[in-house]
Amino acid sequence: MLESTTQSTTRYDPSTFQPLRYHTSVNHFRSGRETPRDYLERCLAAIAERESTVRAWVVLNEPGAREQADASTRRWRDGKPLSPIDGMPIGIKDLLETRDMPTQMGCDALAGNFPRRDNAAVWALRQAGAVVLGKTVTTELGGSHPGPTTNPFSPEHTPGGSSSGSAAAVAAGMIPAAIGTQVGGSIIRPASYCGNWALKPSQGAINRGERQATSMSTHGVHAGCIEDMWAVAIEVASRAGGDPGREPLAGPLDSPAAQRPVSIAVMQTEGWDLLDDGTLGAFEQVVGAVERAGVDVLRRETVPRLERFEQSLVGAREMTTTITAWENHWSIGALVGNNPEGVSPRSKATIAVAEALGVKGYTDLIRQREHVREAHAALAPVADVLIAPASPGPAPLWPGDVPGQPLAAWPTGDAVFNTPSSLLGAPVVTVPLMSVSGLPVGLQVMGQPGTDAQVTAIARWIAETVPAAVV
Repeated sequence: MLESTTQSTTRYDPSTFQPLRYHTSVNHFRSGRETPRDYLERCLAAIAERESTVRAWVVLNEPGAREQADASTRRWRDGKPLSPIDGMPIGIKDLLETRDMPTQMGCDALAGNFPRRDNAAVWALRQAGAVVLGKTVTTELGGSHPGPTTNPFSPEHTPGGSSSGSAAAVAAGMIPAAIGTQVGGSIIRPASYCGNWALKPSQGAINRGERQATSMSTHGVHAGCIEDMWAVAIEVASRAGGDPGREPLAGPLDSPAAQRPVSIAVMQTEGWDLLDDGTLGAFEQVVGAVERAGVDVLRRETVPRLERFEQSLVGAREMTTTITAWENHWSIGALVGNNPEGVSPRSKATIAVAEALGVKGYTDLIRQREHVREAHAALAPVADVLIAPASPGPAPLWPGDVPGQPLAAWPTGDAVFNTPSSLLGAPVVTVPLMSVSGLPVGLQVMGQPGTDAQVTAIARWIAETVPAAVV
């Protein structure tokens, strides 16, 4: 049977919170004790119960989902499932095209946009038998302008962005997994705020399909557990592959077994001084537990090459957002040209940033990004992974823009701890291991490009070894 889908909106404790899982139901499908259609109906009931507050969905295809679930039920009954995620209800971030639902990207200028084709990852999910249930809310064009979604643990707080609906739908127990995307912090940060497991894979490890315009965007997975997270990612990659010219996500079909690291480096980033006391305390509890388990923990004060890496990260947040502004400004400019009132002032500001940058400025940033990547690669011989808080603290309050006042710079939360992995093209797993003032805060585990399975294995070891930190 499914775990309870009614989640507390008071205090979050990662040691007692019961997320929605799918992999635990597979044996029930084999025995006939329950069916994928039963599972879907429970998800729909949870959506009906919580959607009016959480507002995670743009559109639901309930008739189509029921047809897909019934087909999956027949396959499991006949002993012929297409994959371990056959029948899994999944949400798709509304930046990705779907043949049976519109793709409006959280932007009024794209209202009614309906390309009637599947993104590569969506195609792969259907090939694996997953139930594509609906489109989840994204911030406008995947940028910083918020959508209507609220945090499932406290509606006054943001769920994070840009994968707002994907993160919130999983955290609210509506679905076991959802597809998100990241250019700056759009998978890692909402996972931190919503208490999810999430994988932001190595750059290009999951085929982005039509979304190839930016050099740092990746597809990733939000899930209630590490098993579902990995299963979705590997089943997609094994069918759609990676981006053109890129190696796909590699590893076992089952989630990697826990792997104890030899050494872990603490990554501070330029966000270290922004940590609130509670989050810093919770993080140091985690680090202390890792050390007591016999792992060598490296700090910048005593490891020169780690200090050089930290120095290279100064300005990483601005570098990431400016590179992305340049790469996006033609498409945003076209939208503004066709429908000036349909694009928010936040997105329009991207055009001005890009025009001020120019070709030379963009080229200089790309070269600077390479220096950051070289400094990161130099850590490979001394640290199995790097760890850091996945956000400067729990989800901030978001009351909305105030007329006549300057727009908030980070309305869905500060991405300062997330942009390094985007610059590096490095894999990250967000582990729901901390609670600060009753709200989730994630731990991020980051590795070298191409080490996604190892990062997942070490993240699993941390989750199984380190007690939850609740402050």
